Amino acid sequence: MPLQTPPLRDVHADRGAKFTEFGGWDMPVEFDSIQTEHAAVREDVGIFDVSHMGQLSVTGPDATELMQRLTTNDVTQLAVGDSQYAAITNENGAIIDDTVVYRLPDAGSDEPDVAGEKSYLFVPNAGTDEATHERWISYRNEWDLEATVDNQTDEFAMFAVQGPDAPDLLERVSDDPVSDLSRFQARYATVDDSRCWVARTGYTGEDGFELLVPWSDAERIWELFECQPCGLGARDTLRIEAGLLLAGQDFDLESNPRTPYEAGIGFTVDLDTEFVGRDALAEIQREGVDERLVGFQLIDRGIPRHGYDITNTDGRVVGAVSSGTMSPSLEKAIGLGYVPSEYAEPGTTLHVVVRGQSKKARVETIPFIDTV
Repeated sequence: MPLQTPPLRDVHADRGAKFTEFGGWDMPVEFDSIQTEHAAVREDVGIFDVSHMGQLSVTGPDATELMQRLTTNDVTQLAVGDSQYAAITNENGAIIDDTVVYRLPDAGSDEPDVAGEKSYLFVPNAGTDEATHERWISYRNEWDLEATVDNQTDEFAMFAVQGPDAPDLLERVSDDPVSDLSRFQARYATVDDSRCWVARTGYTGEDGFELLVPWSDAERIWELFECQPCGLGARDTLRIEAGLLLAGQDFDLESNPRTPYEAGIGFTVDLDTEFVGRDALAEIQREGVDERLVGFQLIDRGIPRHGYDITNTDGRVVGAVSSGTMSPSLEKAIGLGYVPSEYAEPGTTLHVVVRGQSKKARVETIPFIDTV
């Protein structure tokens, strides 16, 4: 099957980007160097093309109930312009995907104080939009709910403008104020005559915004942002430092099934709501988890990679690395992995087997850096 391409694929190629396959998309992994792009986001501002992320809208009289029953957080707490991080779980409480749910202006109105049907936008991970769309349609039909679910992934490009100088940059290119948005707030704003959904969210641990831009306007708006373009390579080092999960590595329904409690995102679970997986998660919360996601730093020289064994001090394999990198900010090798709960306390000594050699590691508190 041919790879999907973002609307700016040729623009990125002309800029000299290197590409990689990710979630069925041909995406820029690096423009200049991971170190340069990483530093730009930590110290200044950088822009990512993340158009591979899915975008699904849900509207209609039963939109709230459908979202409530298929995500783990409480969407009824969202006012217009609010957003929340949530998990999508199966009946056993295992994470199928993680997502951000936005409450859009009510259908038929862009004004928060004008009544209309509640409307939502949520962003599943790359390559999962079609399966997620089918899941929403299937449950909507099974529960006889009245809601329209649209897959808009091919209608909008998605950009992430991240870094301490992101608010100033957004204010310069936007015709409407956006820097007054709080974390996880969003609104429509006009950017160069284009109506964009602007959210103060991100995946780097830094301040910043994510913009949904009409596909046809993508190149014109991308060019407005005079800052460092960044690829998926820097996005990965930034999110690991921030202790943020990557679908397909830090959880995967097939190869590494994990519950929100194991993955350290139990804060996304509201057991006072009824959702698929709720009963299983309630039992897990009562009994506790056997394994937990931890952050660690290698004390010995080496770089941990996904799939490497984690052992205890006796050399017995007790877990596996889910993500790892050489941190550009810390200049230390860091990683994430699952271990039995008795090894999860910060300060615990473990070992990671790097290319057949045991390397000493220490469990650390995540995030590894200060984040917004």
